Amino acid sequence: MIKKAAIFGLCLTAAACENEAGGELQRASFGSATLNNALVMSGDRSYAVQLANRFALEVPPTINFDFDSASLDANSRAVLDRQATWIKQFPEVRFRVYGHTDSVGSSGYNKSLGLRRARAAVSYLSSRGISRSRLEAVVSHGETQPLIVTQGRERQNRRTVTEVSGFLETPPSLLDGKYAQVVYREYIESAVPTSTLTSERSIATVAE
Repeated sequence: MIKKAAIFGLCLTAAACENEAGGELQRASFGSATLNNALVMSGDRSYAVQLANRFALEVPPTINFDFDSASLDANSRAVLDRQATWIKQFPEVRFRVYGHTDSVGSSGYNKSLGLRRARAAVSYLSSRGISRSRLEAVVSHGETQPLIVTQGRERQNRRTVTEVSGFLETPPSLLDGKYAQVVYREYIESAVPTSTLTSERSIATVAE
């Protein structure tokens, strides 16, 4: 557990320097990252919650659907591709997909439609190499949680939302040197400023 907390804490603090709204944490010092890591490891700041926040910041968690449809359009597939790429970075993490509808139709029908939408998203993520065991549950909220309160057709309400739900009870054996390298590389790259220096060899080449 300590090892897992340390690795995920390291990963999350690296992301924090890049993804805080408005770019405020891009100017954060190593002291801030170290404090955040210490809070994660001590349990004062949940790394599961922080990872969920990172997922929502780095990839779109939501896809939308046509009226009375559970079919994925090109835009939805592109978003799910981005989700799958992100999910593959964290083999210990589980996800839950929530299905939603607008208010047109009966509540029973919309509950079923929301479930079909969630299953469509799960099936697509699975086709992109995400194990079904990592998609912990498929849940339908039907019409009960609209983003836009209206009795009419509203595309923003016809959606699925992918969220971090926790960690696998028996994690895969990927917390080895290769996976640690990925985490460490992210951490180091986030701390290296872009160089504006030009080597003498490059100058000579331009001069020729």
